[in-house]
Amino acid sequence: MKLKRTWIILAALTVLPLMQACSSADTTSSVELVLPKDGAEVSRAVNVVMAAHGMKVHKAGELIEGTGHHHLIVDGAFIPKGEVVPKDETHKHYGKGQSETVLNLTPGDHTLTLQFADGHHQSYGKAMSQTIKLHVK
Repeated sequence: MKLKRTWIILAALTVLPLMQACSSADTTSSVELVLPKDGAEVSRAVNVVMAAHGMKVHKAGELIEGTGHHHLIVDGAFIPKGEVVPKDETHKHYGKGQSETVLNLTPGDHTLTLQFADGHHQSYGKAMSQTIKLHVK
């Protein structure tokens, strides 16, 4: 009986650090606006390339752990974790799993915020967002 208890304790001491390592993996997840770069001067038709690191891009409508899809927010901030990303002229949804698009913006200074959200459009929060500034000629 004592040997069995020793094995249980040994197994717990081995498994717990592995579980902690797995649960902290999502802290390395991020999104990136590959194009345009922060501070870029661009034409009205802006080519946008989006990437997710540490998570997979998947279409909206299905909740699958470790997946989500992109949203672009024009001249707005990130969406807090758990809140649904609105669907309007400011919040662009890419629920088919798209990672590239062309935005038509008016001349002047703008911000673009890339926001990653789950299959039900619930935001992964600031950690899964990136905001850049750009100038449209």
